[in-house]
Amino acid sequence: QVQLVESGGGLVQAGGSLRLSCAASGRTSSNYAMGWFRQAPGKEREFVAAIIVWSHGSTYYADAVKGRFTISRDNAKTTVYLQMNSLKPEDTAVYYCAGQPVGRAYRVPDEYDYWGQGTQVTVSS
Repeated sequence: QVQLVESGGGLVQAGGSLRLSCAASGRTSSNYAMGWFRQAPGKEREFVAAIIVWSHGSTYYADAVKGRFTISRDNAKTTVYLQMNSLKPEDTAVYYCAGQPVGRAYRVPDEYDYWGQGTQVTVSS
């Protein structure tokens, strides 16, 4: 089992920045991928970014956030970050981190086994 805890959400003006953190505990020794997803009211949960945590550290981004958001991991490979710059009102959503064994479709929410509780990000215009 893996437990995930997000932090770092809040209220920010358009053009501002926030950094989200996702701390993993439990069985984190095997290679896995961590993803960030978001869900706005009345909308489906959508992929934001993903990273392969242990091996090559490859990163993947949704087109809507490419060039503005950066996903990264710490040296201990137990915390994943999402640095969000140039935030827009349309980025407002609850952000979730999720974990899956490497090899699954990283853009698909149903392919993830573990989820955090979510953290609210609100961008005012």
